[in-house]
Amino acid sequence: MSGLVAYEYALLRVVPRVERGESMNAGVLLHCRARDVLAVRVHLDRARLAALDPTADADAVDELLATVAAVAAVPEPPRSDRHATGALAARGPGAGEGIGRRFRRLTTARSTIVCPGPVHTGLTEDPAAEAERLLARLVLPLSGARPRPVPGTHDGAAR
Repeated sequence: MSGLVAYEYALLRVVPRVERGESMNAGVLLHCRARDVLAVRVHLDRARLAALDPTADADAVDELLATVAAVAAVPEPPRSDRHATGALAARGPGAGEGIGRRFRRLTTARSTIVCPGPVHTGLTEDPAAEAERLLARLVLPLSGARPRPVPGTHDGAAR
């Protein structure tokens, strides 16, 4: 298959202290109906999490992100075996759900430390590669980037 196909994606955000309104991106969910793809890529920047909330349990956040990835990764039984039992049945959270329905469930707003952001759309030739690109662009730390001081504020540098 070649050519551009539509996809939807949402960022997974970590909100360690909702009362402060601060969040950080920790993953991306991508669904491409045309290619039957549901991809999840996660990365927890523990240093950023500690900067937002020094008391945050990074191991627990990692477990929550792993749970989202596990729900997305449950294999779908073949369409003719949708209600199969035994070795043909899908197992785990999301078992028996189509990937579109799983994507919708995973992107439903909820009040937890790991929250999905709004759903966005795009076009790509390769949904799996697009998930990697979105992770690198929107989640992973910028290489060599240094925060810029805001004009009129103290940047912490010795003068």
